[in-house]
Amino acid sequence: MTTIERTKVKELIKREEQRYADERPRSRALADQAQSSLIFGVPMAGMNEWAGGFPIYVESGNGAYLTDVDGHHYLDLCLGDTGGMCGHTPPATIEAVVKQVSKGMTFWLPTEDSIWVGKELTRRFGLPYWQVYLRASDANIAALSVARDVTQRYPIIVFNGSYHGHVPESRLGLMNDKIWPEARGEHDTVEVRDGVVWRGLHAQGIEPTRTTGTRVIDFNDLDALEKALSTKDIACVLCEPAMTNVGIIMPDPGYHEELRRLTRKYGTLLIIDETHTICGGPCGYTKPWNLEPDIFTLGKPVAGGVPTAFMGISADVEKELQRHRVGKALKSIGGGTLSGNALSMAAAKATLEHVLTEKTYEHTISLCKKLVDGVDGMIKANGMPWHVLRLGCRAEWRWSKTPPRNGKEARAAFDMDLHELVHLYFMNRGILLTPPHSMVLIPPECTAKDIDHHNNVFGEFVSELSNGPD
Repeated sequence: MTTIERTKVKELIKREEQRYADERPRSRALADQAQSSLIFGVPMAGMNEWAGGFPIYVESGNGAYLTDVDGHHYLDLCLGDTGGMCGHTPPATIEAVVKQVSKGMTFWLPTEDSIWVGKELTRRFGLPYWQVYLRASDANIAALSVARDVTQRYPIIVFNGSYHGHVPESRLGLMNDKIWPEARGEHDTVEVRDGVVWRGLHAQGIEPTRTTGTRVIDFNDLDALEKALSTKDIACVLCEPAMTNVGIIMPDPGYHEELRRLTRKYGTLLIIDETHTICGGPCGYTKPWNLEPDIFTLGKPVAGGVPTAFMGISADVEKELQRHRVGKALKSIGGGTLSGNALSMAAAKATLEHVLTEKTYEHTISLCKKLVDGVDGMIKANGMPWHVLRLGCRAEWRWSKTPPRNGKEARAAFDMDLHELVHLYFMNRGILLTPPHSMVLIPPECTAKDIDHHNNVFGEFVSELSNGPD
């Protein structure tokens, strides 16, 4: 096994930071200007997660590439953290958007496109009824509300290390090793009473009681799952088919079958969020893995970059919702004034029909396999204590010998110095990786030559770190 010298890592970070700053004077100047008008100097706080001390300012995007204000071109394998998975200029989506803009963008009334989209979502994912939102966060907020209306319960279960958008209760999954029923860790300010996590409830105007907690458990732990469900007061389990927020974490064989069986046993609804795992194919993993969710959510790339998200519900859930309906609208399903607007529907129809297709995924998944094969070969040939995983057209290498099974193990494998170095190293050589982790996502316009470029840079990175076997 190769030993990685920490002194060398620090030296390489310093070298790459200097190169990054020297080569991007215009981005640096704009970042300085932004400090006077934008919170944290960026229009969205997450844009501060990039390595280098200041973010790259983008001039334009075209296909698989971005150009910054300093004239550098980048192979974009971040793709807006999945929001740009269709590439930056999908022709069919652009054509539909331009056409719709000339006819009006939002009316607070439906357009015919919405009917086509609803039927297509049913064909792909199996759930018969749909609502439209602007963000996956909004869809997940609505999903929790629907689950609570239907079950007349309040607590939910999320997994340690998970993320489902800006949903106060689900964000508890981001906690640092604080899991139900026992809190651990000295530096987290989360309050735990009687084994229930309370943070985030006051922000919603909810007074914490024994029945209003979010229960955070480890993924792939069936004993913890049944213990949490056995209280018989859980409204829903909110999860992804495979975890993605702390890197790719695959389900154990049979885990989803037991998750579905146990949720039904204890009267708890199952919400599957495919916002990131739509990288798996046109039907995500819900249909191929026969997950049978009661509620389904999806966002980010579904309209080619135009903000759009969906919530689907089963026939049984819809029937229960009708029982709770008051007047013409049902407030629990949420949605703002701009939800389901004409522009979003036109973009979603074009994207689903012409971009997120079997043919596209055949291309992107084959290229992702090529990337993973190359990376895996270099890891093994150089004896690096790492591994690489693939999830459809998404891949990620990790700083551990074996893949983690839950969020706790994923965090333990995180290496801040290597994380900082790899992002700087790749950006300075014209490739963007996703900031929170070393994730790559393959867009439709990507080519074999692009993959060779990525793998060559990875080879250089490994070569600079490798000191030979012990």
